[in-house]
Amino acid sequence: MPSLTLRLLLRRFALLLGVYFLLRLGFYILNQTTFREASGTEIAWAFWHGFRFDIAGLLLLNLPFVALSFVPNYGRLWQRTLRGIYLIINSLGFALNVIDTEYFKFIGRRTSNELTTIGTDVQRQSGQLLGHYWYLLIPFVLLLVVVGLVYPMPQPTTLELNREKEAFQPRARRYTKLAIEVIAVTLAAVLGIRGGLQLKPLRTGHAFVQQPAVLGHLALNSTFTFIKSLGYQTIEHKQYFASETALRAALNVRPLPPAPAGKSPLRDNVVILLLESFASEYTGIENGGQGYTPFFDSLATQGLFFREHYANGRRSIEALPAVLAGLPSLMDGPFITSNFQTDELHGLGEILARQGYSTAMYHGAQNGTMGFNTFAGMAGMQRYFGLNEYPGGAKSPDYDGHWGIFDEPYLQYFSRQLSQQREPFFTTLFTLSSHEPFTVPEQYAKRFPAGQLPIHPTIGYTDHALQAFFKAASRQPWYRHTLFILLADHTSQTIRPGYQNALGNYKTPLLLFHPGRALPAADVHRITQQSDVPATVLNFLGLPGDKELLPFGYSVFDSGTTGRAFFLSGGSYFLVHQDFVTELTADDNIRLYPYRTHYIPATPLPTPDPQKVEQYGAELRACVQFFVNGLADNRLYK
Repeated sequence: MPSLTLRLLLRRFALLLGVYFLLRLGFYILNQTTFREASGTEIAWAFWHGFRFDIAGLLLLNLPFVALSFVPNYGRLWQRTLRGIYLIINSLGFALNVIDTEYFKFIGRRTSNELTTIGTDVQRQSGQLLGHYWYLLIPFVLLLVVVGLVYPMPQPTTLELNREKEAFQPRARRYTKLAIEVIAVTLAAVLGIRGGLQLKPLRTGHAFVQQPAVLGHLALNSTFTFIKSLGYQTIEHKQYFASETALRAALNVRPLPPAPAGKSPLRDNVVILLLESFASEYTGIENGGQGYTPFFDSLATQGLFFREHYANGRRSIEALPAVLAGLPSLMDGPFITSNFQTDELHGLGEILARQGYSTAMYHGAQNGTMGFNTFAGMAGMQRYFGLNEYPGGAKSPDYDGHWGIFDEPYLQYFSRQLSQQREPFFTTLFTLSSHEPFTVPEQYAKRFPAGQLPIHPTIGYTDHALQAFFKAASRQPWYRHTLFILLADHTSQTIRPGYQNALGNYKTPLLLFHPGRALPAADVHRITQQSDVPATVLNFLGLPGDKELLPFGYSVFDSGTTGRAFFLSGGSYFLVHQDFVTELTADDNIRLYPYRTHYIPATPLPTPDPQKVEQYGAELRACVQFFVNGLADNRLYK
């Protein structure tokens, strides 16, 4: 019969498994729309599959507790101390999973290493986040109290029986039994953390093997995904292609279209307006006039508005590398805070600076937020303007009390700054008001439609700030020879069912607007992505750059291709074309889905065209191998 120590340990671990079942149930209830295409049987299987990740995550988190449990001491003081350690350790896991019931709505995946990569930002915003999401404390505290009360403690009668039994056993036999149990528990823990006897240890991507793949988010738990993301040092090399020649052929690299013979490069200014959480779901032009962006909609009719545009990631920190350097987000952690941030990288700022452009980036948040200032320098931006550079900084009446300067005054400041910048200039601005906690200035409290989501009024406010910016900018001498590129960093809260799928989670607008010259012809229904921006800018200006451009993006003016887009979701890589969306799963299978604007079904085609599977599968594998190995070996440009 197992010892009292082992029996108590197993009961205490079983209690945690029960809690994690309840946490998964709560996660499902509060995020049902994400899983609405799954049947009841499929959801039940995701719950069952989730026990594997619960065991692994709980063992990783509770290794100190497991070790301390074998201290042969049943005294009340030690057992209470052990209970305290149990509650303290597991409070982190409870907190992560409770928080993710809401955070998942924003980033579309379980929490990874955000607390370590942008920990300063989280700490700075902890007060307002706690105030806004105070209700999450209720289930968190309730779980801690209940677990503390039902935590299995050795009962006096059990202790007496255990002492009597041990009194008749030789000491050597007792220690031998203890050693056997320690070894057995150690082996079981190793097996549980690995997730079984399979060749490779359990990884996040293994959750997405079942269909529909979106259920992987349900099978996972935030404890597992967070711990697995810690100490992230390397990425596993890919070897889909045996030779460099075969790899380059499958990459489908597109050189910049040649400039017309005898035509000199343009010296126009370029302004990128990166709009926080400005998803396609909120625009009127993409939703039959039902939106919150009347000015953006009107501006879109005057420029080139691309209707099949997708973000390369789901977080702000993933947008800048894509937009400024053509580097999509094809790894779990953000490039900006990864070990690869010192890799060779040639950003648009660097390329244009060599052509005589003055370059700068503006973001009205605290300097250092998400490492934007650091990456701006890496991308060749000569100057960075954050909250510290804004007149009055955090003491300014324009400060929103949370993140930084409200969009309207900051965009007016930006317009004035551009008038002082040496031409030609290349400048990027990142807005912030349409970010949680979604506040607008008091004077606009009831100005914009309330909508059905907290973000809707702030989208209306950002749209109003854009209108005021363009009105002010139109009076400046630089305005008529400036190319404006407007796009979003990622999607956010959603209420329209048509966007609630793996592809709709990345659907954002892209608008090119030039008030002083006609833009080149382009197919506005081609597939575009954030990583197309560098090639597009250089192509428009007629500047060279093939040696400094990564092969993932195309110029939107390249008539020789219908475009493409990449993203990583649920452990799978996705490649978007006009006819099909290709998925490369965590277990190296290729799946094909029919493409429709911002929508793909939950299950792939049962009998896809073998030729398309081969063609698009090779292209996706080539891009993944180039990305992964290029970062790991610092050879993206070799």
